[in-house]
Amino acid sequence: MTDAKFIGLSNYAKILGDGDFLHSLWFTALFTIVTVLLINIFAFAVAMLLTKNIKGTNIFRTVFFMPNLIGGIVLGYVWKFVFNRAFVSLGKSLSVGALSTSWLATTNGAMACLIIVSVWQYAGYMMLIYVAGFMSVSKSLMEAAQIDGCTKTQATINVTIPLMRSSFVQCLFLTITRCFMVYDVNLSLTKGEPFNSSVMAAMHVYNQAFTYKNYGTGQAEALILFVVCAIVGVTQVYIGKKGEVAA
Repeated sequence: MTDAKFIGLSNYAKILGDGDFLHSLWFTALFTIVTVLLINIFAFAVAMLLTKNIKGTNIFRTVFFMPNLIGGIVLGYVWKFVFNRAFVSLGKSLSVGALSTSWLATTNGAMACLIIVSVWQYAGYMMLIYVAGFMSVSKSLMEAAQIDGCTKTQATINVTIPLMRSSFVQCLFLTITRCFMVYDVNLSLTKGEPFNSSVMAAMHVYNQAFTYKNYGTGQAEALILFVVCAIVGVTQVYIGKKGEVAA
């Protein structure tokens, strides 16, 4: 057994020159930005509809929440079949060029597939948080705003949304951290294909440490990923809480 040698920051220097890791970080950042926006927009819109006293709201809430109960590995394989078989068969039968070939076969298509599955998985959970936010706003405030001449849209923008700031902070924090650390869906849906172009940061870290047995490099990459995720998450919470106090 050889004596261990202190190598200092050489692993971190190696990472900075690793184009594959930098690409996975960029891919993850782009995926996170688009997915976080779509999840929160969709979840907020659905929550708004489900607090309008329409019939069957409890059923709809359950249906929208159910994908969050399914594991990412299972979701990935189910949607992989949908993208590779169901959509392709439908596209060929209807002569729709965009659906005639699997989206997973191209880099942009793989990104779109990852976004669609992630939005479908997480939007229901965020919807429940927004529903709770809507229900926490006193109806008397909305009625007072409308008495003062506000339309329902103006009352929602100027009264409801500011009072739901804590819901936005929670949903943004949860979606940002989850999207940065996605591994299971990435593994089962794309496996990093085509040509490793859809490898996200968490998968790259796992491959370095446990597939290629580069434990030092993998640990350094994991620490960098954690620091990036922590900085983004804490900054978002700080800005959101600061605005919440000001509101």
